[in-house]
Amino acid sequence: MSIAYVVIAAAAALGGYAFLVYPALLRLFAARHAEGRPGQAHEPPPTVTVTVPVHNEEGQIEGALESLLALEYPADRLRILIVSDGSSDRTEEIVRSFAGRGVELLALPRRVGKTAAEEAALREIRSEIVLNTDASTRLHPGALRALAAAFADPDIGVASGRDVSVGPDGAEGNEGESGYVGYEMRVRELETRVGGIVGASGCCYAIRSSLHRLPLPTGLSRDFAAALRAREHGYRAVSVDEATCSVPRTASLRLEYRRKVRTMVRGMRTLVHKRALLNPFRYGAFAWMLWSHKVARWGLPWAALAALLATGVLAVHHLWARVVIGVALALGVATLLAWARDGKVPPAIGLPAWVVLGNLAAVHATVKAAGGGQSAIWEPTRRDPAATAEAA
Repeated sequence: MSIAYVVIAAAAALGGYAFLVYPALLRLFAARHAEGRPGQAHEPPPTVTVTVPVHNEEGQIEGALESLLALEYPADRLRILIVSDGSSDRTEEIVRSFAGRGVELLALPRRVGKTAAEEAALREIRSEIVLNTDASTRLHPGALRALAAAFADPDIGVASGRDVSVGPDGAEGNEGESGYVGYEMRVRELETRVGGIVGASGCCYAIRSSLHRLPLPTGLSRDFAAALRAREHGYRAVSVDEATCSVPRTASLRLEYRRKVRTMVRGMRTLVHKRALLNPFRYGAFAWMLWSHKVARWGLPWAALAALLATGVLAVHHLWARVVIGVALALGVATLLAWARDGKVPPAIGLPAWVVLGNLAAVHATVKAAGGGQSAIWEPTRRDPAATAEAA
């Protein structure tokens, strides 16, 4: 019995630390730091190449290109490069129709995966800064200008945008995912003020081309690795609140589950590859933030699973434990039913269902990451494109 209580208490402590204590400590430390704010714009602004890896995105590539062409940035300092990862639909044809407006296409003859497609684009990049985004994300017209301004500080190597979770019509996305994204952006803002974020937004981040050209093994997460490589080479990665981008969220549990598993597997393998950064004696506060933001969160689902089993043991003798188990079972059944009905989440269980989804995905991802082998080839999550982000 006493061991069961210890397990439950340990899981509660880990969860409390990861999501409450860690942000509170960041806020405390942030009050003592003046660094981490974006600099003033370059004169002239740096040259930028926007890269967009795509695979069979005929339904939304035109909207993506119109959004990028609407960016408020000097045309003679901006280049838009679309990297087609073996697309077999009309994606490449549509991109070529924008050639007269300065859009360029790099068409790969066969599927190689997202990271490999990004690596293939390296030989085409000659700008000072590279902006990475995707076909479903819509950037606010001033987002690139805000990101580019951050690089006026020579210590900054990566500048990440601020995600805004939206539905396909531009309204707020599903409750669970929107709430988590908002929380994550607040944590990144605090990390920026303390010293730097530990992972950039895959939907929109800019990086010095010298860092972007560094080789990265296929199957790892380039956006996560960007912040890690920046720290390795003496730079900081920051979050730029003014650089807003609308990120569409799917209401389907199935699609979101697959996306989460794929993203976390790549992230875990990336951290293993860059595990030296977890050494606090060498990397100080950055190592602490990496442990707190990534390792603690990825370990929490396993702690929660252990706590649930411990509660099951206690349920034999305690009513409160039986109530907890009953609620957990009811939520699990509701989530399974939502999965069965095309993965659509009823509003009444929206937030709890996404919590269950995230925890199960983390457990699944840990098993896959530990198992080694090659990751499944990149398959973009099919989502309706977001409306252009509004200034916040």
